[in-house]
Parts: sequence; structure tokens; C-alpha cells
Amino acid sequence: MLMNIKSVYLGAALICSAAVAIPATAAVADNGLSAYVSPGNSAKAPSSMTYMADGKSFAALSDDATKIIKYDIKSGEETGVILDVNTARDCKLKSIRSFRFSPDESHILVYEKSEPIYRRSFKASYYIYEVRHDVMKPLSVEHAVQRAPVWSPDGRMIAFVADNNIFIHKLDYNTEVAVTKDGEVNKIINGVPDWVYEEEFDTTVSMAWAPDNMALCYIRYDETAVPMYSFPLYQGTCNPLDQYSLYPGSYSYKYPVAGEPNSKVSVFSYDVDTRKIKEISFSDNNIEYIPRIEYAGSPDRLVVTTLNRAQTRIELYAVNPKSTVAKSLYVDEAVNGWIDPSAWENTRFYPDFFVISSEKSGFNHLYQYSYSGAQMRQITSGDYDVMAYYGYDAAKNLHYCQTTQSGPLDRVIASVDAKGKTVVVGKDKGTSGASFSPDMAYLTMSYSDVTTPPVYSLCAATGKEIRVLEDNAELRSRCAYYPVKEFFTINSDGNVLNGSVLKPADFNPSKSYPVIMSQYSGPGSQEVLNRWHLDWDYYYVTQGYIVMSVDGRGTGGRGAEFKHSVYRRLGHFETIDQVAAAKYAKSLPYVSKVGIYGWSYGGYESLMAASAYGYDAAVAVAPVTSWRYYDTVYTERYMLTPNENVDGYDEGAPISYTDKITTPLLIMHGTADDNVHLMNTLQYVSSLQSHGKTCDMLLFPNKNHSIYGCGARELVYKRMLEFFDSKLK
Repeated sequence: MLMNIKSVYLGAALICSAAVAIPATAAVADNGLSAYVSPGNSAKAPSSMTYMADGKSFAALSDDATKIIKYDIKSGEETGVILDVNTARDCKLKSIRSFRFSPDESHILVYEKSEPIYRRSFKASYYIYEVRHDVMKPLSVEHAVQRAPVWSPDGRMIAFVADNNIFIHKLDYNTEVAVTKDGEVNKIINGVPDWVYEEEFDTTVSMAWAPDNMALCYIRYDETAVPMYSFPLYQGTCNPLDQYSLYPGSYSYKYPVAGEPNSKVSVFSYDVDTRKIKEISFSDNNIEYIPRIEYAGSPDRLVVTTLNRAQTRIELYAVNPKSTVAKSLYVDEAVNGWIDPSAWENTRFYPDFFVISSEKSGFNHLYQYSYSGAQMRQITSGDYDVMAYYGYDAAKNLHYCQTTQSGPLDRVIASVDAKGKTVVVGKDKGTSGASFSPDMAYLTMSYSDVTTPPVYSLCAATGKEIRVLEDNAELRSRCAYYPVKEFFTINSDGNVLNGSVLKPADFNPSKSYPVIMSQYSGPGSQEVLNRWHLDWDYYYVTQGYIVMSVDGRGTGGRGAEFKHSVYRRLGHFETIDQVAAAKYAKSLPYVSKVGIYGWSYGGYESLMAASAYGYDAAVAVAPVTSWRYYDTVYTERYMLTPNENVDGYDEGAPISYTDKITTPLLIMHGTADDNVHLMNTLQYVSSLQSHGKTCDMLLFPNKNHSIYGCGARELVYKRMLEFFDSKLK
């Protein structure tokens, strides 16, 4: 996925490849910008709450991360200490990074330090804490670090991955059993996804325990045929890699670019008693991807979610792992577009039915199906999109979700009853999000709007506030006199587009100001939202700039037709709409010059737009310069393969227009970007040079796609400001 850097403040994890993860150890001199960009702009959030089985308590780490403390949900008062690393027997940990209870809460899985692998995955030395006897034991004595541990439903076993193989730790006997033995680096992966699955299907675990604890099902990834990708590593000065002080090293991994082979995926079932493994086969030879496997309430019903390579057809199979018989449960096919990832992200399984989302009505809505495959009801309906599904309260027969029913700029939480009536839980404007307790009785609600930093509250499921967890009062006070973002609309090609503008606090329409058009533009994304956002743009307006954003065609929150209009033609309509936005800005009497900026997909669109219109300056950070260079899953979802869409790939590549571009350019990129490779920038610059042209460029040694650590993020925006100052003022 092309990361929307501008939205990172909302909580997206900045986790990168192990080879390129470099934490901050130094900072550049404070030039006033540091308070506006990450990490200086971060709002406070409450500690993660783990709800407990009694329905009255939750557990959380102490401030010093040395204890797991039990609290009363309603009062928030401490009721006991569950684990203290200072007193636990045989405990080698000095602190706890994260913890996870067994289903019966008799044991706790903990770790202290972790080593990142890719954006979401990591390795750690896990320990099992037995609550009753106050004793700590390592998860494995044979493997120093483990990945993706999964508790069995009875809490007596833990499946985990080490060295690309699956193992089961049996707590009753303190033994370890190997489930697979064929795992091999860059060839076979068992139980955890490869790079592209983790990145584009948002998953880190590919294992599922049967409800009766008698079987473990898993996905096997054969990435033997996936081409290897390598990039150099240098010594650097931000957490220097001294082993490369004289000769550069390299980082290599399997990365399938558009049109190239993906991992071959297959599903297996392991019998815990007999230790026999069975492969589960499917009759459809067009299955390319298996983004999810999950048991649906019964040991003889494993649901396997599958996609064809074009991601235009999703099919769910109900599989009996013992007989390996697979029956089709659900099919949805997209017309003139793709299956939205929310289809598998929003799917939930209940004893008598499952819930899945689909855009078949023209908007993304929730549907309820029986396990015979029959549609029972359409849960939500209307000219709005469901953005997230939180779950179902069986006692009250209510579903909870996040929707755009108050308008595409807002996100509200809603309950839906058996008749389809929706009731907004909380505020009906702004941006609300929720995290529910397992019994759906409580939720942690987050809320913000353009004038309100995030407020976190513990609420009853009705939305009634029990207590405020974090109100960010200090941040709200600090920002009280900041200018307020305003919303507007423009017309482009007959389409009404939403925009936002941030002006200097002392804005005077009789004066002249340069404008920076800030955009991301990727399919399904949104920049123009009624939410709190403190970033570089608030600093830039103190330097005399106006910052505008316009969400063009292809962006989210406005139904399937608007979003899917860019299908097979990435960069085409987005560019028309960004140019229309620039022309609108230029038409305003108080605007002098106009520049454009974007990161990742936004960097791509900056280059596309700058090739079609004479901006006064353009900045692209970590841009894709040809979709032929980007990964299979993301690219082909919108473009199909290069062989199926030659013209779309050619016309949607900034590198195709280097002979025409006249806009002054600044391009910035991390040399160890494992997502959008530096090759994108280098090939683009090479093409510029072949046409007798140049651009400004700044590289960040050993930095990944986020360009984070040692003050690097601040330097990105400092250099961008210097560039715009030289071109727009």
C-alpha cells in the first residue's frame, strides 16, 4: 500500500523492514517547524485497554511498563496488579512492551523487545506468564525469537512461527512440536505472510485454530518464483551500520512487481493428535490470493477467502478440514472496478450467520448471510458508505459500524437495528472512531474535528459517556489561536469536488499569497475531512502560504462510481482534477503563484499534474514514477497487469512525460525504501537528463518509505519550504 504519510498522525504504525528500521537518536536544530511535524505534533492517546472476561474489568500496562494492572471499567480505579516484572518468579524482563491473555486468562503472553521485519510484522522473544503461580517461562527454548503467536481456544497451546516454520508449544507438558519442516528463507513460508500479503492485505498471521482445539489450519506461501529485489545499505550516521563503513551492504527480499509471479498459496490442516497434515484444494484454478482464513464457529467450518488475480471476484469457501471438502459460500464480482479491501477486512463470523461488505448497490454496505450461502438481509442501505464494521450485539440485535451518513467529510458511529434503522452513537459531525469491548457493552470512542484535537472517552454502547480518558487539553490550548481550516467545492469536468483551505491567521484578501496544493489522490483515500490535523501546513501558513487540498475522482467516501472512475487509468482523472484545482486557486485575486506537493501516491500525482500544467513548483516525496515498478497486489487491483493494459500503464506513468515537463521539481526519497523503491526516482531523473533536463533532489541514506528518525521528517519539510520559498516567493 502506498502510505498516506499525511494521515500517519491518526495512528498508523511507522514500522519498517528490519534492514532499514532506524529509530531516532538525534534531532536537527529546532527551527520552529519541529512542533508541527511528527513526532512533535502527536496528540496524546490513552493506554491500550484489554477488556477482561468478567465484563467489569480491563487490564493495561503501568506508566513505567513494569506491571499489568487491573482496573474497574466504570470507575477507572485500580483493583489489583496482575503481573509485576520486579517480583515475578524466573522473570528476566525489565519491562513489558505488549501482552496478550490466554482465552481463560490463566496465562499471559508477553515480550519486552522486538525486531521489526516489514511494516507491521516483527520478531520477539516471547514469555508465558502463569498467573496463579506467578512464574515466567520462555515460549521456546529452541528458538531465540518467534513470530505471530496464536493461543488455542482452550489456552493450553500456542502456535508460533520461527525460521519460516510453525511450532506448537503445549503448556500442559512444556513441550514444543514442529508442525512444518519445509520452511526456507526466500522459498517457503508457513503460517505468516510474505511481503506483498502483509503490505497489501494488511495481515501478519496466516494461522487459525479449530474451536475444539483439535486442528490448526494455515496458509503456506511458496515464493520461490517471486523475483528477488535488492537495494544497498550504507554506514550512515543515524544509527550507523558500521559493518558497511568501507563497502556498502545490501538488503534482499522477494518483491513481485506488476505482471510478475506471486507466491503460490495453499491451505493446510494439521491434526493435533495424529500430527498429520492435509492439503485443502479448491476446484477454481483462477484463485490467485487467499487474504484470510478463519473458523466460523464450528470445527468443521473453516472459511477461506479467495480472490482472482485481477481482484474483480471474491469467493468464500466453507471447508471441512478433516474431509478437505470445500463448498462455495459466497461470491461477489465487481463490474468496471475492483473488489474493495473492506470486503475481507469487514467480514465477521457469528454462530448462525456472517457479515460481509459489498459495493454492489453502488455504495459500500453491510450484508448478512447464512452458512447455506443465502442472503438474509441487507443490514445498511442508503447513499452513503460504511467505512468500518465494529461488530454485533446479539442480546440487543444491533450492529455497529462507522459510516459517512452525515456526509463524505464526516465519519460517525452508528448502530443498526433489525429493521435497518440507524442511530448515531456520539456526535453526528466530525470524525468518530470506536474500539468495542468483546461483549459490545462498552466502547472507547475517539472524536475530533477541524477545531478539536482528539478526545478519547469511555462510553456505554449507547454512546453515553462514562468518563473522559484523554482530552488533549494542553494541545487544544496550544492550538487555540491557530487558523481554522475551511471547506469549499470546485467543479472539474462536471464533477463537484470537495476541498479545504488553510490561510494565515492574519489573512488579508487585498494582499497576495503563494498557494501550495497538498494532495494524496490515491484510490479510496481522503484528505478533505472534518478531523483534527496538525502538520507542516500549519507552520507553512505562518510563513505566508495558503495550503489547499482537493480530493479528485477516485478518492473515497462518495460511493463506488466516483471511486472506480479511475479504473485502468490511474493518473488520468486525478490529474485533470488537480489541474482544475490549481486553476481555481490561480483564479483567486489574492493568489500569486501555485505549487503542488505529495508523498507516495501523492508524489506520483505531483509529477503527473506537473507534467500536464505549468505549476510554479512541484515537490514529490517517495513517488511512483511507473506502475510497472510497483507491486502486483496494489497495482493490478486498479490497473490489471501490464500485458492487459499497456496503454494505461504508459499513459499513467510520470516517466512517460519527462520530455514535456517544465515545472521546477524537487524530489526526495529514502535509499532503503522497501515499498516504493528508489529506482522509481533514479529512473525518472535519468529520463529527465536524457531530455536535457534536471531537478533538485535530496536522498536520505538508509531511510525507508516513512523517512523517519534522527529528525529526518523535519528535514523533509524544511527542505520543501526552502524550495517553495525560492520558487513561489
